[in-house]
Amino acid sequence: MISGIHRPTKILVDLAAIKSNVENEIKNLKSGQKLWAVVKANGYGHGSVVISKTAIAAGAQGLCVAILDEAIELRKAGIKVPILVLGITLPKFASLAAENDISLTVGDLDWLKQTSTFLSGTKLKIHLAIDSGMGRIGFNEDDAFLKANDYLLSHPEYDVEGMFTHFSTADCHDLEYFDSQVKKFDHFKKMLRIKPKYIHCDNSAASLFNRQVDSDLVRYGIAMYGLNPSSAPHGIEIQPKFTLQPALCFVSELVFVKQIHANNAVGYGATFKADTDEWIGTVPVGYADGWQRSMQGFKVKVGDVYCPIVGRVCMDQFMVLLPEKMPVGTPVELISADAKAPNNIKAVADYANTIHYEIACLLSDRVPREYLNKF
Repeated sequence: MISGIHRPTKILVDLAAIKSNVENEIKNLKSGQKLWAVVKANGYGHGSVVISKTAIAAGAQGLCVAILDEAIELRKAGIKVPILVLGITLPKFASLAAENDISLTVGDLDWLKQTSTFLSGTKLKIHLAIDSGMGRIGFNEDDAFLKANDYLLSHPEYDVEGMFTHFSTADCHDLEYFDSQVKKFDHFKKMLRIKPKYIHCDNSAASLFNRQVDSDLVRYGIAMYGLNPSSAPHGIEIQPKFTLQPALCFVSELVFVKQIHANNAVGYGATFKADTDEWIGTVPVGYADGWQRSMQGFKVKVGDVYCPIVGRVCMDQFMVLLPEKMPVGTPVELISADAKAPNNIKAVADYANTIHYEIACLLSDRVPREYLNKF
């Protein structure tokens, strides 16, 4: 997708905030732990390459992504630290991963057997995934795990770099299910017949909320971007050990201003009709940019005033109800990097009845990213 550099719309990313969030988490690590930054999905919408380089400069010692292409992008950008692909990669691309020194996730023995035929003398780094209760990928039966261990002992083309699991409720107040996942992961650790370099299960939530687990790595994801991992629509957040600094701000401008009259409608479906003469401003952002259709009624900051979106959000534009005539070019802030602002990303997510992860990740590449406080 082409980046829209010829319209007054952009995402501002404060790299000083990223750096601070990484440095504070490193201070929070247990003795011997390492931090691997999670930069999948274009760095949660913030920009994967720039965020990766910033995190490494701040002390991160490895990176995690979701798919092989994301890892290759980082290698092409000159990044040398370890990179783990957290999702399942097709066996036929194993040699490509090995050639680029990229670690892949293993979820079953069949994957190992299929992958082996594509390696032809090259050595592949792997991490064994354990399904301790997420129900997504990984070993979850003792016999299958033991057979995979035996297979790896006789196949030197694999470098078993790690074993990991992922918690589904580390960000929740009730820890009963979390504890059951820890117990199951510990069970699989005891069955290991090989010795990985890293055994890891800490994510942002488990680390920030002091969940009592043993983990060689912290896979530092959403918190690196300054966002609380316990955030749920309209829920009560668990407070982390240190203050997180949001990094993302989404801005645009009014590109058109006009007066409408009583009974005039705005937008598709005519869902807004004026009761009297009103001033309407148009902002060149829509759901093709990741600004969801459900944001109708949400208040964005126009100049110094918070104004409601009226009418349905269009693919490329939305309209706001202005308190008075305002000039074309007036700044519009859709998402504030100030966690206390009425239009912070948590407030946007609450309004859309989702989580801030989704809001950030949906912001499309059509919106250019501008980086502040590079170092």
